[in-house]
Amino acid sequence: MQSPVLLIPQLAGHIIAAGGKRLRPMLTLCSSRLCGYQETRHIGLAACVEFIHTATLLHDDVVDESDLRRGAATANAVWGNKASVLVGDFLFSRAFELMVADGSLEILKILSAASSVIAEGEVHQLITANDTDTTEQDYLEVVQAKTAKLFAAASEIGAVVSSRPVGERSALRSYGHNLGMAFQLIDDVLDYSAQQTTLGKAVGDDFRDGKITLPIIQSFQSGDEEERVFWRRTLEDMEQKKGDFKRAVQYLEKSGALLATIEKAKEYSRIALDALDIFSENSYKKALSEAARFSVERRF
Repeated sequence: MQSPVLLIPQLAGHIIAAGGKRLRPMLTLCSSRLCGYQETRHIGLAACVEFIHTATLLHDDVVDESDLRRGAATANAVWGNKASVLVGDFLFSRAFELMVADGSLEILKILSAASSVIAEGEVHQLITANDTDTTEQDYLEVVQAKTAKLFAAASEIGAVVSSRPVGERSALRSYGHNLGMAFQLIDDVLDYSAQQTTLGKAVGDDFRDGKITLPIIQSFQSGDEEERVFWRRTLEDMEQKKGDFKRAVQYLEKSGALLATIEKAKEYSRIALDALDIFSENSYKKALSEAARFSVERRF
């Protein structure tokens, strides 16, 4: 993150210091070791994966006008939108420098493709924002692009750096993809059920931003006309008043949408676990298995 332009390490350091799960770079580190890799290239690649993710967070917070990230003020809340967007661009650029320094065209292909798909997912989400007619398929396509693609890439490059066969690459890509899907669906649920102090961000942000997530889609489709009028007013027209969030949670619980989303996340988690079957039992496989379980059991 170092740069003679002091604002860059200050702002980038702020979001890094705020913590987070570091799940994506862990996937690169752990999948490399799972495949028997004993050298050090995987460390730079893990940093590259985290820089791509951090850049998207900086841009996301600007788009969403968020004030809180991981329990701390967002970079855009402290330094403004312009600085956040530009430092996000710097981190993307630094990530590509790390890819080139690694020297593998195959890894460059995987991570650059992931970066493109993530950006497409962001735009797709923008198009479907505040639209209660969004289908489950539309939403899952956004999640595949925005979240699952980087999880999949982070996992697959562990096999590439280890020069493992196509079957192992495919297995780790499947593992990462399904882990990412499960992870995002639980995020959708936590926004309506977690405690702010535990979650590290303001509960109800998705609702206040008018985001159409899977629980909303399911509740809207199964609800009566009164409920649909409520969702259209609060999420499409963005006419929200005191007590609306509480009412939204009641509708979600009544429809069983939160539980249904958790069950779908568990399905993805099970597929992720199954993908690891081709690997021998060791501490790295155990860690990846625990990550898949954590993705659906977490409360933050």
